[in-house]
Amino acid sequence: MRVVSGEAKSLRLRSVPGETTRPITDRVKSALFNILMGRVKDACFLDLFAGTGAVGIEALSRGARQAVFVERDERAASTIRHNLQATGLAERARLVRADVFKFIASYQGRPFDIVYVAPPQYRGLWARTLQALDTSSLIASAGLAIAQIYPKEYETLALTHLVLSDQRKYGSTLLCFYQWSGSTTARNPSSSGSPGAPAAN
Repeated sequence: MRVVSGEAKSLRLRSVPGETTRPITDRVKSALFNILMGRVKDACFLDLFAGTGAVGIEALSRGARQAVFVERDERAASTIRHNLQATGLAERARLVRADVFKFIASYQGRPFDIVYVAPPQYRGLWARTLQALDTSSLIASAGLAIAQIYPKEYETLALTHLVLSDQRKYGSTLLCFYQWSGSTTARNPSSSGSPGAPAAN
């Protein structure tokens, strides 16, 4: 596993010990960022269930202004810290050790342009996360939420603000792209500056 492109191109990333995470392959990661293209430059990026941090780190390498990584597991959080230091991207990153749903519920700060969701499989967590994001203040106007799931997990979700705009299947990985169609101003009128987050542990 490595950084595919940008300022940290070709640098290798450490994996999380054990089998608790499902890291994205370099092939799928490359395809994902080819789809995102110009949206990443200067974007505020949120990596939920961050695992190794590979997706948020790729965003930083490709010019994202800032990336926030939310991960509850200590082994994964330690891996993210190592990978951020190894790639020299730690200055534009923030790691939050927290439950994703508590983070979403308590978040106060600037909305994110891109939110990546890659939870453990077969627990319905991806759907719960999209539903929580749909009523939150996390996603900027015209922002994007992307869920990485196993294809058989997919189901149609009843959402108000997030609209499924694209799906791409790569072997056993399905990427679902949800475009934000609501207004963040009405939900979070005081948001300004850098993305805020609970203090990292």
